[in-house]
Amino acid sequence: MKAPRVTLDQWRTLQAVVDHGGFAQAAEALHRSQSSVSYTVARMQEQLGVPLLRIDGRKAVLTDAGGVLLRRSRQLVKQASQLEDLAHHMEQGWEAEVRLVIDAAYPSARLVRALTAFMPQSRGCRVRLREEVLSGVEEVLLEGVADLAISGYSIAGHLGTEMSSVEFVAVAHPDHALHQANRELTFQDLESQLQVVIRDSGRQHSAGWAQSSAGRSAASVQPPPSSAMAWVSPGCLAT
Repeated sequence: MKAPRVTLDQWRTLQAVVDHGGFAQAAEALHRSQSSVSYTVARMQEQLGVPLLRIDGRKAVLTDAGGVLLRRSRQLVKQASQLEDLAHHMEQGWEAEVRLVIDAAYPSARLVRALTAFMPQSRGCRVRLREEVLSGVEEVLLEGVADLAISGYSIAGHLGTEMSSVEFVAVAHPDHALHQANRELTFQDLESQLQVVIRDSGRQHSAGWAQSSAGRSAASVQPPPSSAMAWVSPGCLAT
């Protein structure tokens, strides 16, 4: 990989000249001599082979090329600063990444709110999210692929805290015979009916939730496009 010809310090110097309106002002802000600031910018122009500034009266003004490079340099300096901050947080024991596995039944709106609240405090920590069904959550956690889990039941050997409850509602076509009962349905009513559920994603064993011997399972269900907006709106995902 080719080594960069211009250092971060040089880019910071150019930014200071533009932001503070001149070499003298930049020198004061950077606690350096004016000659040092002038030399740094002149050296940059020589190394890059393009003029970055032009003198208009007593003021240094960006050239077109300088304006483009300055905008990109701000991103570069910001990313370098964030990288150093991340290293500092890691030194203090802050995780660089947290792997979270959740049961597909957990309401996405609640998760979005939690992650949105976490973002300002994340200190650069990334959340890697994985979705499983029933025992699939347990398997991922036991295999060491996840650090945290949101499961529909307690997982042996791990400490857990009850967060909330989720109500499952059985649905059927309006013309289905079950709607003609005109009474509260029982499990016995459901046992003889065809039941479609999302398949347990666990490979070792199935937690099982079908109440019908005539059940059919689906590996996954495609969510409606509108549900993705819950993640895009607060900035959790990019469009």
